[in-house]
Amino acid sequence: MKNVTIDGIEYMPVTTAEKELAKKYKGMPYCIVRTYSAGVFAGYVEKREGKEAVVRNARRIWYWEGAASLSQLAVDGTSKPTKCKFPCEVPKVELTEVIEVIECTQKAKESINSVAVWEQ
Repeated sequence: MKNVTIDGIEYMPVTTAEKELAKKYKGMPYCIVRTYSAGVFAGYVEKREGKEAVVRNARRIWYWEGAASLSQLAVDGTSKPTKCKFPCEVPKVELTEVIEVIECTQKAKESINSVAVWEQ
């Protein structure tokens, strides 16, 4: 099925996998989480207490291009996905020393998830 535009708004079909993921993580915001020493992660924030957070379906944002900052990455995503180095997703990561949580737009989430898994 193709995208459809109604009143200037473009709508995309949702796959079964996307529906299941939305159901599983309902109510959990997709965010970029920066820590003091463990790096940066993108995923669904399940729980946050003080400087600790539990992130589901988390990808480490090891290296990126195509966004000037994490703020722009959270809003626009990356304009250079082939230049980014985001390793595989992990089901759950418990992070300590969280110093920044930025909620992502749908556009940014799709962009981050479109980056191929970086492997050595």
